[in-house]
Amino acid sequence: MQQIARDNINARYLPEGPFPALLTAHEDLTEALDGIDEVLVSVPSHALRDMLKQLREVAGDLERVAWATKGLELSTGKLPHQVVAEELGADGQYAVLSGPTFAKELARGLPTALTIGSNDDAFAQSLAARISDENFRAYTSDDVVGVEVGGAVKNVMAIGAGMSDGLGFGSNSRVALITRGLNEMTRFGVAMGANRETFMGLAGMGDLVLTCTDNQSRNRRMGLALADGKSIKEAEAEIQQVVEGVLAAKAVKQAADGLGVEMPITEQIYRILYEGIAPLDALKALMQRAPGRELD
Repeated sequence: MQQIARDNINARYLPEGPFPALLTAHEDLTEALDGIDEVLVSVPSHALRDMLKQLREVAGDLERVAWATKGLELSTGKLPHQVVAEELGADGQYAVLSGPTFAKELARGLPTALTIGSNDDAFAQSLAARISDENFRAYTSDDVVGVEVGGAVKNVMAIGAGMSDGLGFGSNSRVALITRGLNEMTRFGVAMGANRETFMGLAGMGDLVLTCTDNQSRNRRMGLALADGKSIKEAEAEIQQVVEGVLAAKAVKQAADGLGVEMPITEQIYRILYEGIAPLDALKALMQRAPGRELD
């Protein structure tokens, strides 16, 4: 934080993008929130609840809260908006930002689009207008659940895509995994209360394809490392950033089991990560499943 505040750039993780003049870094949360009634939270899913508790203690009632957190809370299986409601109350205006957005490309000013899911259309439209520019476009949605589910499940599938490519299974396998992964994401999301159409948009298919096919994705790189025989710890040390899909695989599986939703790809990725089965054995388990209708 001291380096960021001094140099106005995140030299460790985002050296491509100097901060704009209006963005300043503060080491003290109280100082940062002085006079503020609107906050955008951008932390990993496992840190969200603690961050919200700090916000409540420092800022009290916030009129508007948005977050760019992707994933389910591991201990409860709850989506971010449910955690926000528990910690800050459910009466305010809130929004989630999600979609195919690699930070390095954003920092370089390359064209990018995402989805803002909100319980309040006026807030969503206002936020979209303020963060959009000639290289960045925000679309709005009232399906907060769908936007959040897409951001959580795609990380799990990206680990699988990385493993598939790392094992040399080829393009056919990668596309099959992405397509069937989209089916799992949709089935799970609908069971959680989402709109099916959301998963054909930026926060669903868009983010899934991006994360599964580009090595900027930490989750895809985790899959590549596991296919190369590395352990999760070795892969995390190599990547040097949080790999959300590892925790998401457990949280999504637990939530799907609770809902009675069948997610065979997620199940096998969970088994690889937490039960130590070999990726090749997981593939065999998937390929030997009884034939079924594609869109059931």
